Amino acid sequence: MGAVRVVLADDHPIWRDGVRADLADGFTVVAEASSADEAIVAIHEQRPDLVVCDLQMPGGGGLKVARACGHETRIVVLTVSEQESDLLDAVAAGAVGYLLKSTTAADLRAALKRAAGGEPVFSPALAALVLGEFRRLAKAASGAQPLSEREREVLQLVARGHTYRSIGEDLFISERTVENHVRNILRKLHLSRRQELVRYALEHGIE
Repeated sequence: MGAVRVVLADDHPIWRDGVRADLADGFTVVAEASSADEAIVAIHEQRPDLVVCDLQMPGGGGLKVARACGHETRIVVLTVSEQESDLLDAVAAGAVGYLLKSTTAADLRAALKRAAGGEPVFSPALAALVLGEFRRLAKAASGAQPLSEREREVLQLVARGHTYRSIGEDLFISERTVENHVRNILRKLHLSRRQELVRYALEHGIE
């Protein structure tokens, strides 16, 4: 995999400088933006692999960017907000990930690499919020669920941001078997992108 082409959107130039420096090798920042509208224009012009976007920016913030471009590229929100509502709104808007600005440079690079590969990523401190929403929606859900117990286990771990390898280790199955489960889940739910699994779980719940 070549360098990940990134659009970096944040209204604080010093913060953009810091993130760009943290990304270093393996990433190429192809454009920067200081507002939601600038970010949307940059995404349409550059067609990046990934967008790293602040939640709070002039012109509608990261939610506007995710709604406008989440179907075109992978949006990762990088923010100081630990509010559950902000996280869920970002996912519902189309973001593939939600990371805190306190994330270390090494963890940020690792998470963004995974996001560029199509995996949902969340700061570990926020994973409990996502799972809490799963449980809340599961209680409200009715009717038969199309997923097997094993598939729901895989879905939960994908939503936590685990890699396929770590999911396999947790469930004592091979990485290839995890990939097969993800493909089956996507097929059953009529989804095409792995990050859509998180959105599905939030919107429909699992038992």
